[in-house]
Amino acid sequence: MFYGLLIMLDSASFTLIIIPLLIFLARVADVSLGTIRVIFVSKGLKYLAPIVGFFEVLIWLLAIGQIMHNLTNYFCYIAYAAGFATGNYVGIIIAEKLSLGVVLLRVITQKNADELIQSLSSEKYGVTFIDGCGAQGKVNVIFTVVPRKEISKVIALIKKCNPKAFYTIEDVDFAEKGIFPAKKSWHNEARQLLSRTLRK
Repeated sequence: MFYGLLIMLDSASFTLIIIPLLIFLARVADVSLGTIRVIFVSKGLKYLAPIVGFFEVLIWLLAIGQIMHNLTNYFCYIAYAAGFATGNYVGIIIAEKLSLGVVLLRVITQKNADELIQSLSSEKYGVTFIDGCGAQGKVNVIFTVVPRKEISKVIALIKKCNPKAFYTIEDVDFAEKGIFPAKKSWHNEARQLLSRTLRK
């Protein structure tokens, strides 16, 4: 009798706790993958997007299958909805960490922009600038296309040179043959270190 009661308790806990938890985790995973897949599609990563999509749909099928097998368990519905909501948040966090692609940074300033232009150029960022006319008189307009992961670095340069500058950031779908900072790798750094050592 005690053994039978234990089996019933285990079965109840599995139905009320374990299955909803698994549905929640599956939903978080598939919605997060969906967000990443959309980013890959927008960036033209045509080989990675289908792979992510395959696992996204596979996980979703497993989750919806458990819902269909437990239609009377309202905890499963709550877990499904909560997993969807959490998956959106997690997907956005992952997207921010990936920092794929490049962005266009447009800076408009009334202050002389020579210092900012020189600072950006010294960091190997391509800079295009023109004179313009704003609501309060003449302005300098600066354009630079930078890797998304380096936005904070460029914004820090802008605020250092001109804290009152107005700037906007726009997503760039495609960029080719621009001037970008050289990618640092461990073998390039090792080669430079060896070269400096030999010169000494």
